[in-house]
Amino acid sequence: MSTLVIDTATDRTSVGIYQSGVELFYQFSDGAMAHGEALPKIIAEALKVEPNISKVVVGMGPGPFTGLRVGIVFAQTFATARNIPWVGVCTLDAIALSIAENEFIVATNARRKEIYWARYRDGQRVAGPAVNFPADVDGYIIDQYPDVARMVELSAHENYAEPFYLRRPDAVATADRA
Repeated sequence: MSTLVIDTATDRTSVGIYQSGVELFYQFSDGAMAHGEALPKIIAEALKVEPNISKVVVGMGPGPFTGLRVGIVFAQTFATARNIPWVGVCTLDAIALSIAENEFIVATNARRKEIYWARYRDGQRVAGPAVNFPADVDGYIIDQYPDVARMVELSAHENYAEPFYLRRPDAVATADRA
């Protein structure tokens, strides 16, 4: 069983393919505004290594609206087209699994001078995800990216069907403008 893993919740577009816990492919592209351009190119490279995908795992955020939508819609469409399951995991949880401390806060850039964050104790999320100004959150670890292998691990016991949108998108429909 080969698993395609996608995350676009941070400034990085990450793609991996795993089979029985073994990494067959991993590539990323940095750029907060480049998910839509980078993702199909990286997926094309990944499928050259392993075209037989039986499951898709996707980071559900929290993250900026457009970046999340790129990854989630791609994952859902890919899975639907191939009639295979997709599983959504919390991107902050994937980052947390790579941190070897007992109690900590993971944060990612939310733009607008804010951070997305969650608090962990003994490997479990105990608060969040939430969005705040950095000054309102004490002692966080930032500038980490989700380990796609950890996302595969999480997919065994997490399955979020809805993204973690923690604030309204910047775009507003004409009818809703004041």
